[in-house]
Amino acid sequence: MAFDAYDDYEQSERVQKWLRQNGLSIVVGIVIGLIGIFGYQQWRNHQASHQAAASGLYQQLQAVIDNGNTAASDALVQQLMNDYAESPYALFAVSDRARRQVEAKDYDKALDSLAWAEQHASSPSLKALVELRMAHVQFAKGDAKEALAALDRMPPDSYTIVSQELRGDVLVKLGRPDDALKAYQAAVKAMGPEAQQGNEVQMKIDDLATAGKQGA
Repeated sequence: MAFDAYDDYEQSERVQKWLRQNGLSIVVGIVIGLIGIFGYQQWRNHQASHQAAASGLYQQLQAVIDNGNTAASDALVQQLMNDYAESPYALFAVSDRARRQVEAKDYDKALDSLAWAEQHASSPSLKALVELRMAHVQFAKGDAKEALAALDRMPPDSYTIVSQELRGDVLVKLGRPDDALKAYQAAVKAMGPEAQQGNEVQMKIDDLATAGKQGA
């Protein structure tokens, strides 16, 4: 028992000595940890309120667009770009503006809008979608080479059906029917076994085959 008591005493002394030597470090560590926890919570609260504000502006934008107020809609889009560039709502707003610019056949402005969206896209899938839209605009503008360049920037297997069909259209325009055929076939393959016979892409394949026979 005496030895046990001595061991307990010795252990107590060792603990107290260790605390004296390291107590300040422990206290500092706890304080830093608490600051980190509260700081992270504040950051999360700030992010939530920031996103909520961006969402509110985007909803305002939709109402303004419905009313046909172009000047007000441009101002709201610019505000989202300036103050909420990292928010998906800014990306949606700029992409919507690009669509309206395409409808007005103002292709250069649409491409400027999409270039901003491409730069600020927060995920690879969103960026690929923007690049697909850029390719559509370039093709509508009549610039097949730039359309192909936009498609080439997309990661493989991104929006395969739509992107490969557009690639085929672009390659036909560039006078590359063999490459176009491969693109169309890739689009049909991506549709899977559920693809209906006589779908639009299959019709384009058939048209290329007919043109090839006539040119032979």
